[in-house]
Amino acid sequence: MGTSVSAAVLVSPVAGRGRARAVTAGVLDALRAGGVTPHVLPATTRADAERQAADAVAGGTAAVVAVGGDGAAHAGLQAVAGTTTPLAVVPAGTGNDLALALGVPTDPAVAASAIAEDLLTGHARTVDAGRTGDRWWATVLCCGFDSAVTDRANRLRWPRGPRRYDVAILAELARLRPRELTLTLDGETTTLPVTLVAVGNTAWYGGGMRVCPGADPADGRFDVTVVGPVGRLELVRTRPRLTAGTHVAHPAVTVHRAARVELAAPALTTYADGERVAPLPAIAECVPGALRVAGTGRRPAG
Repeated sequence: MGTSVSAAVLVSPVAGRGRARAVTAGVLDALRAGGVTPHVLPATTRADAERQAADAVAGGTAAVVAVGGDGAAHAGLQAVAGTTTPLAVVPAGTGNDLALALGVPTDPAVAASAIAEDLLTGHARTVDAGRTGDRWWATVLCCGFDSAVTDRANRLRWPRGPRRYDVAILAELARLRPRELTLTLDGETTTLPVTLVAVGNTAWYGGGMRVCPGADPADGRFDVTVVGPVGRLELVRTRPRLTAGTHVAHPAVTVHRAARVELAAPALTTYADGERVAPLPAIAECVPGALRVAGTGRRPAG
């Protein structure tokens, strides 16, 4: 092939409990076969990954390819958002919500081939991104019950793996109570009791839960799903409906749309793309067209 481009490849060594590392050789082979010269960034921490990806963008890389889950994509996003350099995602994590929303092929080698095709033809989609403080995010920013579960799971040293989240969910269910939260949507302020608030640039979070089913990452606005006070049993019953997105018909749930969302409440933390972003009070701004993506649209999302 006469034309070749080079791309920075960010591999999350822990994503998918080692799956990202296991698929990397096949991904690199598929990129090379498609005419892309991959340069694997030797990052061992998230800070390293973000710094090395930013250096690659400054050096003129054709793309940042994130091999892993939403955490790897989140690290790559910090480097490319607001630039013309595209982010490309190879899904190999436990949560692949951005890949799902963008219609990226589920097979890592097929995803890599799609990325190579787009990079060589100069094809990329432009989508919105969220910004909170100095952090960019691409999927859903949440606070309330779910962020409290993640906070607790991160503090637990036992058990390891996904069982840690089960333990954290049970612990947080035991102390479930609505939180008083002040929510400002494009300047309109309300204070209300909430179980959780999800600010969606895309529809999915938490490994395939369709919490903001109507979210469109190219409309310049967030979908904001607010779950009001619900009891423990009702919350457990409603959670499976999140997968299908049918929870929005529940009487405790309201959906709003806004380009700027301000959240204020004591002792709550926001998470986005599965990563800790900021304690409240926090502001989420939808930045239209802030992100270019490659290798997308190869399968219907959801």
